[in-house]
Amino acid sequence: MSIEQLQPATPQQASVYLPYIQGAKRNFLPYAISLYQKGVLEGHRKIEASDNIPFVASWNVATLPSDLTRCRMQFDGNADLSYEMMMASFEFISFLIELMDNYKRHRATDFSQAFYRKLLRIDE
Repeated sequence: MSIEQLQPATPQQASVYLPYIQGAKRNFLPYAISLYQKGVLEGHRKIEASDNIPFVASWNVATLPSDLTRCRMQFDGNADLSYEMMMASFEFISFLIELMDNYKRHRATDFSQAFYRKLLRIDE
């Protein structure tokens, strides 16, 4: 399923996350929730001066914004290139909003730099 085919979540589903999402990001919130509820996403990590690397991201779907979501990513279909992290579901939905904004601007399904810094534990 592509991002363009997503149907927005209901206003009731979105309202639970409104306290956690600010400003213009709220425009993407119903679609980010819908993507979140799918539990899986395929995309490509952009690598400068090289080929993009395909990835599959999967996660458990939590009920409440403060519940933990475990996100797993596997790059290039290689088990040795698998990573995992946990975060509050509202934080993960915020990363999905950034991904959707990036997709709208560049037609590329890829997470933000901040997401990868967290995934690779660069700032810890």
